[in-house]
Amino acid sequence: QVQLVESGGGLVQPGGSLRLSCAASGNIFSILAMGWYRQAPGKQRELVATITNGGSTNYAGSVKGRFTVSRDNAKNTVYLQMNSLKPEDTAIYYCNARHEFHIDSWGQGTQVTVSS
Repeated sequence: QVQLVESGGGLVQPGGSLRLSCAASGNIFSILAMGWYRQAPGKQRELVATITNGGSTNYAGSVKGRFTVSRDNAKNTVYLQMNSLKPEDTAIYYCNARHEFHIDSWGQGTQVTVSS
C-alpha cells in the first residue's frame, strides 16, 4: 500500500505560479508512474501530467507549455510546477501513483484557486 500526501495548493492571481508537491511512502517499489489529476466543480476528474519511473512525461493539452511535472526519486516526491495560471485551472489537484494491473493510489487532494 502506498500513501500520498500533497502540499502546495492555495490562492493565486491569474498569471501567477504555484508548485505542488506529493510525497509517497509505503510500498513505493510498486509504483510505475506518478502524476497529477484535477477535478473542477461539476466536472469529471482529468489528467494533468504524468511522469514514469524512467522520466517520460505526458501532459494534457490545456497545460502543455505552462506546467512541468518532475520527480525526485531520492525523496520519493513528485512535483507540479504551474506557471501562467488561468482561472480555468481552478480545481482540486490530486496526486496519483500507478501500479501494475492499472491499480491507482490517490492523495487527499489540494485546492488550487486562480482568481483576482
